Amino acid sequence: MGIAGALIVLIVVGLAVFAPLIMPYDPTEIHLQDRLMPPAWHEEGRTEYPLGTDQMGRDLLSRIIIGSRVSVMVGVSAVLVAGTVGVVLGLLAGFVGGWVDSLIMRVVDALYAIPFILMSMAIVGVLGPSVWTIVVTLGLVQWQNYSRVIRAEVLSLREREFVMAARAIGQRELLIALRHILPNAVASVIVLATLQVASTIISESALSFLGMGVQPPTVTWGLMLADGRDYLATAWWLATFPGLAITITVLGIIFLGDWLRDVLDPHLRGTES
Repeated sequence: MGIAGALIVLIVVGLAVFAPLIMPYDPTEIHLQDRLMPPAWHEEGRTEYPLGTDQMGRDLLSRIIIGSRVSVMVGVSAVLVAGTVGVVLGLLAGFVGGWVDSLIMRVVDALYAIPFILMSMAIVGVLGPSVWTIVVTLGLVQWQNYSRVIRAEVLSLREREFVMAARAIGQRELLIALRHILPNAVASVIVLATLQVASTIISESALSFLGMGVQPPTVTWGLMLADGRDYLATAWWLATFPGLAITITVLGIIFLGDWLRDVLDPHLRGTES
């Protein structure tokens, strides 16, 4: 599963990076005479459009390839934002403790009580839909998981012998947190961040599907799903192939995340040995 997930992720990242070189057509180029062309293996299909065309005659394969760029960029960037905010606040909560810990954890509890999609739609509605608005929005509404994970790791590490030894030789508290505690907690963050990329891609697709995400002419898989929902009975490929792209990508990331968890979790390594 780990190898399969890594291969899928590498393929998607490769498509995103080299999309302009791989695309057979301009994804925004309109050919009304070729609109709603079925896939090539269909009796009415044509080989120059392997996955068919949409309602405007645009090549579906090219649009799926360029759509991977937005999904990868949004997924990784939003996770970086969420991970940075969550790790900093979780480290503060676990290491400082006291009223700082109580305040941060109460904010986390309050955010967990608000439905994720409603909060995202509210922020996007205020700031206006765009790629970077989606990145910031998804990052700011997903940092809670990181803060809880880091806080739990810090609480278990701060009383360990190597931390007490660092205090005994006079190292400053900030240096202890950054040099001794954070590196020992980073494995859990890596696993969580990998899995969070998958949920972020789904969230971006959902917001785009609802019209609150990335706006045309930028191509995303969520927008392609939204465009194809009105043609499910007559042109099933418009929604099927973008949906498959989202499903395969998310499964690949989940497989890779599960493998990383098995490799990086010392408890699982001890059980297997």
